[in-house]
Amino acid sequence: MSTTKPKCFDANLIVIGAGSAGLISALIAATVRAKVTLIERSRMGGDCLNTGCVPSKTLIRSAKIAHYLADAQRYGLRDVSGSVDFPAVMQRVRDAIATIAPNDSIERYTSLGVDCVTGSARIVDPWTVDVDGKRITARNIVIASGAVPFIPPIPGVGDIAALTSDDVWSLESLPKRLVVMGAGPIGCELAQSFQRLGSSVTLIDMADRVLPKEDADVSALVADVLRGEGIDVLTSHKAVRFEGGVQKRLIADNDGLSVEIPFDEVIVAVGRRAHTESLGLAELGIALNRDGTVVVDEYLRTSVPSILACGDVAGPYQFTHMASHQAWYAAVNALFGRFRKFKVNYAVVPWATYTDPEVARVGLSEDEAKARDIDVEVTRHELAHVDRAIADGETRGFIKVLTRRGSDRVLGATIVAPAAGELIAEYVLAMTHGLGLKKLMGTIHVYPTSAELNKFAANGWRRKHAPRGLLRIAEYYHGLWR
Repeated sequence: MSTTKPKCFDANLIVIGAGSAGLISALIAATVRAKVTLIERSRMGGDCLNTGCVPSKTLIRSAKIAHYLADAQRYGLRDVSGSVDFPAVMQRVRDAIATIAPNDSIERYTSLGVDCVTGSARIVDPWTVDVDGKRITARNIVIASGAVPFIPPIPGVGDIAALTSDDVWSLESLPKRLVVMGAGPIGCELAQSFQRLGSSVTLIDMADRVLPKEDADVSALVADVLRGEGIDVLTSHKAVRFEGGVQKRLIADNDGLSVEIPFDEVIVAVGRRAHTESLGLAELGIALNRDGTVVVDEYLRTSVPSILACGDVAGPYQFTHMASHQAWYAAVNALFGRFRKFKVNYAVVPWATYTDPEVARVGLSEDEAKARDIDVEVTRHELAHVDRAIADGETRGFIKVLTRRGSDRVLGATIVAPAAGELIAEYVLAMTHGLGLKKLMGTIHVYPTSAELNKFAANGWRRKHAPRGLLRIAEYYHGLWR
């Protein structure tokens, strides 16, 4: 590896990977008139556009409509018919991707001033990247190569053509019997969608509950919903081996008992690992964490100061919105770090799981607060007590707001509701800008909307902290004037 710094460079910044993190990093560089080269070996837009957020949410929407049709009688509708045309559903997924793709295209980014290069990148020294034999230099490099699905080394997994969240979109016919391995967000979303579209789904995980990163009551509600829709939810089941042939089976262990699960297709959704292969990081001495992500400091610099990393390849959160958030810091620190460096702000990080109902959270959960011995008050309000939810016939869910004991300062919020991913934004805003529950309580919310759930939680906190002494004085005062 050469350690001689070039006297001049082809670009100010090289960005490896054109997913959310890479696109934003390149766009910021071009916006401030830096010369930036963006390298992508496959499809512009990365996982989010092509295999993740966009296709999955499109599938979820079709599955939800199918669910409404099947449940139409509950809404007072008779003789409602509808059948799932699975190839048409998958075509709709492709159409959604195609509609959004121009926003992330080479043509658009070229027009914005980004030099887009297609090919496989390998970093050969702190300032040089080799792209299929062509070398490009830059003062700084940003690694934004994303992540790939992790397939555990279960015996037989290579013989059964297991699908992942990356290639499930290639299915041309609806699986009659589907096994989904992994009851995290991706697994739960896909399991519910395919069950609603007509598959017979088994959801299996070695953890003792679904969505194990959420509170236990959240997991229990989601599991009840999934089971109620016909999904066979098998928690505390460890996959032992796959058996191929005419009758494909997964053999699992449940506390010493052997369980056989026949299937036609299996989706492995047990997590994603940072994509660092073939980038040349080991030769550069760039260290990786135990989970495979690149070790970065609070400014997103690797152990080689001229090379930074952001997005899924860096962690600690594998969310598209976090990749975009980190991208600003990576680009600005790379381009202007000699004058001032900016520490990445992880103070308020929201996320959502798009099951039905959705699960959204920001900040502390109740289980985390207990584990960390943080003294909090928990204010809870049931969705069943929101008029709009009753009118919509969607009353499964609740909100939990955590505040510091004796204060209205929000430390975390969890929402389980059909539009939780939208509703959580109010609490993200509150936490980001230091707005307490008193401010939320004093904010007018349109009636009837699901967003009243947020205000009702604030009202619940206020009732617990009503000024008892003043109320007694007020009661006495009113008594004098009766």
